[in-house]
Amino acid sequence: MAAHTIRNLKELDDSAVQFGMSPSMEARFAREELGTEQSGLSYQRLAPSFRQPFGHRHKQQEEVYVVLSGSGRIKLDDEIVELREWDTVRIPPATTRQLEAGPEGLEYLAFGAPNVGSGDAEVVEGWWSD
Repeated sequence: MAAHTIRNLKELDDSAVQFGMSPSMEARFAREELGTEQSGLSYQRLAPSFRQPFGHRHKQQEEVYVVLSGSGRIKLDDEIVELREWDTVRIPPATTRQLEAGPEGLEYLAFGAPNVGSGDAEVVEGWWSD
């Protein structure tokens, strides 16, 4: 059996549908499909001017976000930063984060390590309010 795994991210289940966030958000998580042992990966797309409905932070997992297209803003604890295509953001585990798309939407990849399973994230409802 091959030691590698190949999957098309856009063919994975869109978790945003099952949580009622579609079509404003698309979220495809590849950790299980790829069988990653040390990391996680997701593809996410936000509709124009859409803000994710909650913030989150981790106990152990560091994340790196890579903006593939569009623009937007990210809130990291108390700081709000503008993002554009190909910007890359490293986020330490305990930093609360949330994204908001610009007028053309926002598409990004999120990488996380170490792979500690789904119980590592803490959702923070109503965290970013104007």
